[in-house]
Amino acid sequence: MHKIPVGVLGASGYAGRELCALVSRHPALDLAFAAAHARRGERARIAGRDVTFVAAEDAPLDQAALVFSALPHGASGEWVGHARAAGAKVVDLSADLRPGAEQPAASGPAGGAPYGLPELARDQVRGADIVANPGCYPTATLLALLPLLTRGLLAPGATITVNAASGVTGAGFTPRPDLLFAEVTEDYRAYGVGNTHRHLAEMRAVLDDFGADADLVFTPHLLPVARGILATLVVPTRERLADASALWREHYAHEPFVEVADEPPALRDVVRRNVARIYVSPAQGTRQPTLVVVAAIDNLVKGAAGQAVQNANLLLDLEETLGLPQ
Repeated sequence: MHKIPVGVLGASGYAGRELCALVSRHPALDLAFAAAHARRGERARIAGRDVTFVAAEDAPLDQAALVFSALPHGASGEWVGHARAAGAKVVDLSADLRPGAEQPAASGPAGGAPYGLPELARDQVRGADIVANPGCYPTATLLALLPLLTRGLLAPGATITVNAASGVTGAGFTPRPDLLFAEVTEDYRAYGVGNTHRHLAEMRAVLDDFGADADLVFTPHLLPVARGILATLVVPTRERLADASALWREHYAHEPFVEVADEPPALRDVVRRNVARIYVSPAQGTRQPTLVVVAAIDNLVKGAAGQAVQNANLLLDLEETLGLPQ
């Protein structure tokens, strides 16, 4: 079988290495290059094969049908342009092209790059040349909310409260003293307190697209684990739903990467899988009809590299589930 050549920019980071591993195991894709400027010339063992990193400037962009950009925020947008100029389709994992970006690149949402949450924008992704891959926290949060957003069931003027905890790989590969093992283990802490996290703009932009009359209060937390996100949402609704989970089951009935569970999910249910696992329950003892929605994903798979491959499959007219762990 002829394989489609793809490249990875920013290949030495957590998401980049996850991408290289997924591409190496993918039955229809071939890793044409793995670029990591600071580690050019170094070799890494990824998914049973030796990968030699090259500098981004030396990456043969014109030899790739598709390029994944896992470069840092602020640097990725420029390389998206380079890859497109070389003729490649692009999945950008940075925030540069996502909705809500302060200064979106010319190739961003205004220039036609859809927001690559397939469960929301699958048809737009299929016809695109560039896709803005969602952030990990927004993926968990928005998948938890979509059945309500699409039906206009949020209470007018609602405040949606999201408390979400992520493993330390969500903070990136750059060494930091506060992420050392001795600083993280046996601890649990909030950050971005005060509704200041950079993912808020992305989530608010999607809510605005639905015309939602709602505030979003988002507080992320750091878990002393390597990977995974568990998000708990408290959502006021227009009316009490007799069978809340039925709404989610109906909405996601044909989605291969969303599971609606009968019990609250745990990280072990989703780690190393390209799935979101969601549980819904009415909140008892509230005057306002309110739901509690719990969503779990692997931040490096469904929250980053796996979703990027899901988008790449759509861009390349492949089966959407191909090469992805379920």
